[in-house]
Amino acid sequence: MEENRIMQGTKITEDEDELKLRPTSLKEYIGQEDIKKNLEVFIQASNVRNEALDHVLIYGPPGLGKTTLAHVIAHEKKANIKVASGPTIERSGDLGDILFIDEIHRLPKVVEEVLYAAMEDYVINVVVGKDSSARTLAIDLPPFTLVGATTRVGDVSAPLRDRFGIIFKLNYYQQEDIEKIIQRTARVFDNVIEKDAAKELAKRSRGTPRVANRLFRRVRDFATIANEGHITEKVTNQALDALKVDSMGLDDVDIRYLKGIIERFKGGPVGIESIAAAIGEEQITLEDVYEPYLLQEGLINRTPRGRIVTEKAYRHLHIPYQHSLF
Repeated sequence: MEENRIMQGTKITEDEDELKLRPTSLKEYIGQEDIKKNLEVFIQASNVRNEALDHVLIYGPPGLGKTTLAHVIAHEKKANIKVASGPTIERSGDLGDILFIDEIHRLPKVVEEVLYAAMEDYVINVVVGKDSSARTLAIDLPPFTLVGATTRVGDVSAPLRDRFGIIFKLNYYQQEDIEKIIQRTARVFDNVIEKDAAKELAKRSRGTPRVANRLFRRVRDFATIANEGHITEKVTNQALDALKVDSMGLDDVDIRYLKGIIERFKGGPVGIESIAAAIGEEQITLEDVYEPYLLQEGLINRTPRGRIVTEKAYRHLHIPYQHSLF
């Protein structure tokens, strides 16, 4: 159910509402100011030279706007965009002006090797014939830009990574930027949200626009029933408490993760495999969705010997802290 996984940054299915919320230009895109400034320069320079924009690799935790940024690039370049996902690409096809590949770290090796020549020389090499009569046919491509997105940049092979001329890391958003996103979402949905309500909602959104928008939609539901659609701080707190999202934006999985280490492994260090088994969650979900935020907030540390829960997490959970000798 969405309520049980509402804090995840992972995409479920894009519906009309999510598409409606997506900004289409750099001017509309809120946050990531340094990236926006640099991207504006790169796009304008490529337009002046009448060239395709250099290939772009965007990485960072789920829900920070990698897909949205790819669509913004296409809009700013006045280009068509072809969207694909790494695991589902089986062969090269019509690449389009902008080819966006999500989860590019999961690209099949055979497709990745085809992309090398396509990215460098705008050529696809096709083998024609068999055995002794086989020959390689080079097919020229129109200039295009590959935009790749990944939550695991370390899993992108070095030969592929080196072919991206522009590499951006998306960081968690500042609370004031999340507040602006929430205010914009409220305008799109034609809801009134009070300033204190937007501030409280932003505080619990893990610095992640996708989480903020999902939480907004659930708070909006409570406001529709309890307050004629008017979103106040009181309604926001009631909704978020009902969804078990605490003051730091931690949900049930975060709490089970932290308490699992504290109660079953004496606060750590402990390996991620043991944590996943102990709380019944997939290791990759913990690594990609939950741990980045817990690390960002200083609630856990990664060490060579495993994960350790910090004193700050003990305080947040109201659990007495005993400093480990190790």
